[in-house]
Amino acid sequence: MSAGTTEWSAASSLWVRHLPPQARVAVITLHGGRADSYQASRPWHLAALRMRPVLRAAASAVRLDETVLGQVRYRHRGWNQEDPLQDACHALGELGELAGPVPVVLIGHSMGGRAALRAAAHPNVSGVVALAPWLPADEPTEHLRGKRAVVLHGDRDTVTSADASVDYVRRARAAQARADIVLIRGSDHAMVRHSGLWHRTIADIVADMIRSADDPATG
Repeated sequence: MSAGTTEWSAASSLWVRHLPPQARVAVITLHGGRADSYQASRPWHLAALRMRPVLRAAASAVRLDETVLGQVRYRHRGWNQEDPLQDACHALGELGELAGPVPVVLIGHSMGGRAALRAAAHPNVSGVVALAPWLPADEPTEHLRGKRAVVLHGDRDTVTSADASVDYVRRARAAQARADIVLIRGSDHAMVRHSGLWHRTIADIVADMIRSADDPATG
């Protein structure tokens, strides 16, 4: 990711970290937040900083000459009235204006994992990697029909529930999604313990999702 390709404006929902001349696919991250907060979200908040190594890990698994790399910029720190989902949809619209209708892999952590899974309803989203997502019991799954979704969760997470993630994947499969879950043994919500394993797993999953987007018959 080159600093020369970074594009961001206060009015934008998409922070582009890398934009090749002819994009063929995109990888976009969504960071965590709070259940309720109208405090402005800033790129130097810990939740946003936590996703920088995640995006670097994903970048290591793609061809930079054909992949847009970016992150969703939230207006607020909280979920509130589905605010991060609205921001993600706006970001996907901006991405379409920049790069056309390219397949998109979303990577979201915690609240961002919930928003990413919801945003999978967008026709350009081909896959979602949800990291320690916040998934209430009534979180919908029907829109994931035919989509690829992989949930990663630490089994020592005390902030969001690994059991809820297991249940979500079960319901997503029942809705005919191509859903899987990976439990990271001995790890926590911040993805600090066994961070190398998190990043390697993310890179492998992103690479596989992009291959599937290139050739849907292999998905």
